Amino acid sequence: MAAEGVRIAEGADVSDDASIGPGSAIWHLAQVREGARLGRDCVVGRGAYIGTGVRLGDACKVQNYALVYEPADLADGVFIGPAAVLTNDTYPRAVNPDLTLKSAHDWEPVGVTIHEGASIGARAVCVAPVTVGAWATVAAGAVVTRDVPAFALVAGVPARRIGWVGPAGHRLVPDGELWRCPVTDELFEASGPDSDPDTTMKKVDA
Repeated sequence: MAAEGVRIAEGADVSDDASIGPGSAIWHLAQVREGARLGRDCVVGRGAYIGTGVRLGDACKVQNYALVYEPADLADGVFIGPAAVLTNDTYPRAVNPDLTLKSAHDWEPVGVTIHEGASIGARAVCVAPVTVGAWATVAAGAVVTRDVPAFALVAGVPARRIGWVGPAGHRLVPDGELWRCPVTDELFEASGPDSDPDTTMKKVDA
């Protein structure tokens, strides 16, 4: 079911059972499966895949050839870069121990959850089940195997925190006991030392 103002390119494969919000666009060769729910003003790029029952909030961008497998859940304003993958199988096998082909009844999908405004870089992989916090950034090519806190910048294989970012996407800079966005001048407060991998970050109320 597509709302008013939806653009679906010729050659896109969109299930009649999917819900597409107003102002959204689905480009050539993209596939949107049964029960998927896209909010307002979403963009699904060429060759991208949105799995069965996947939920996208408003104003999400899934770039070319990204793969978003069910049961992923994306909040508003999430960016999925080109050829990024959100997996759904913790113990992937083509066959059972007796070499019979696995069916849908032989495994249980697990999902990736991405909170508001977060970005997943090109060719990054999020290995389910993981949660990416609000406004966090996963660098291109990273492999995420553990939860990413809000405002964290993670990179590498496996992904580790290398800094902090604000909603503008730029790195936060130290400002006394706080952190500051160089673009918006918003202030943030860390829960502990930057060297502690369990440190979290929160925005300071104005």
